[in-house]
Parts: sequence; structure tokens; C-alpha cells
Amino acid sequence: MLRVELSEWLATCFKIGHLPIAPGTWGSLAAVIGWWLWLQYLDPLVFIVLIITIFIIGVFATNIIIDHTGEKDPSRIVIDEVAGQWLGLLVLPDGALYIAAAFISFRLLDIIKPWPIRQLEKFPKGWGVMLDDMLAGILTLGLIQGYSRLVV
Repeated sequence: MLRVELSEWLATCFKIGHLPIAPGTWGSLAAVIGWWLWLQYLDPLVFIVLIITIFIIGVFATNIIIDHTGEKDPSRIVIDEVAGQWLGLLVLPDGALYIAAAFISFRLLDIIKPWPIRQLEKFPKGWGVMLDDMLAGILTLGLIQGYSRLVV
């Protein structure tokens, strides 16, 4: 039971996923705030290692919750939003508009799930939960980086 409780804490990012209405948005917002307060100052390679670590923890914790509850993709699990949002914030250009754009782009991609993001949901259990958000983060990163290079 301790394993399930610990997984619940990790996968919901210390119960952020239990906030009412749009838990994924709360998870993404928490990721942005954490990045803004501290993570943006990390070396990009260290930040990538942190994202990979969160991804691996997310797969394992989500698998445990899904096995325990039988739910396919519980909305309270927001560790996927955190990892994906952080990918979208990786090497972000300076400016509040870029932060807002990364947040909005990631949320739209995560909610709408255009091809090929939706395809990744078909992976089993925690893999599907985590992978679609990782691709949404990668696409967000590409959109923001592409836009910043066009503007300059």
C-alpha cells in the first residue's frame, strides 16, 4: 500500500492533480512556476537529465496507479504535464511572452492532441500517459524556437 500511496503523491505532483477543474492545466502551471523560480537557471544538460528522470518516475508511478485502480488515464495524474511542459520551456528565449506562449502552446497541444500526439496515447499504461505529453513538449519547444528565430 505504501508503494501505491507514494506513486499517488509522485504522479499527482504532491496532490496538485487533485485541484478542481482542469488538473492538467494546474500541473502545467506548477511546472512553469517551478521553472521560473529555479529551473531556468540550470544548465540545459542538467535540466534534460531532470526531465528524463521525471519521465521515468512518471511511467513507473502511473503504471502502479493504473494497475491498482484499473483507470486508463486518470486525470489527477499530472506528472506527464510537468515533464512535457518542462520540455517546452527548455532553452526558452527571455521574455514573459515566450513563457506565456510556451504554456499556451503546450496546453493546446495536450488538449487537442493532433496527430501524431494522439497516436502515442495508444502505448500501454504509463508509457502512453507520459509519451503524448513529451511529444507535445517537443513540439512546443520547436514552435517557440522557430518563432524566436523568425522574429530575430
